[in-house]
Amino acid sequence: MDYMEVVRNRRSIRKYKQDPVPDEILAEILEAGRLAPSGANRQPWHFLVVKGENRGAMGLPDWAAEAPVILGVCGDPEVSATWNVVDPTIAMEHMVLAAANRGLGTCWLGKLGRDEEVKRVMGIPEHLKVIAVTPVGYPDESPPAKGRKPLDEIVHHEMF
Repeated sequence: MDYMEVVRNRRSIRKYKQDPVPDEILAEILEAGRLAPSGANRQPWHFLVVKGENRGAMGLPDWAAEAPVILGVCGDPEVSATWNVVDPTIAMEHMVLAAANRGLGTCWLGKLGRDEEVKRVMGIPEHLKVIAVTPVGYPDESPPAKGRKPLDEIVHHEMF
């Protein structure tokens, strides 16, 4: 799919089919995250892949826990005190777009500052920050596009 087509057509999905996500596609999605840009190339991230019963124990909404896969990204302040939130966020967006490119749905669930349950269930070290998680699966809905502000309201040339 053309990149801009992926960006235009990606939606937040809250209803998933139970069809499994092939491991090769998951590997491709994770590779997209691994290749994300990183300040000073520190790569202060860890990725979570949850397919088993822990999906329902992470404190996520029921609709999210019903997806066949939950992906998550953690930031490591010990690796980068400066970019431990931004870089994992970029990596997660790469993964979300890679999933959309393969016909999979996602729905970004921010966990920064609200990650205790995910950390407990997944055994994540205390110093890591769970930045976000997303269900991943084949969509069982087709939500319409939401409106976006026009460029002339948000772009400022030369001066604000």
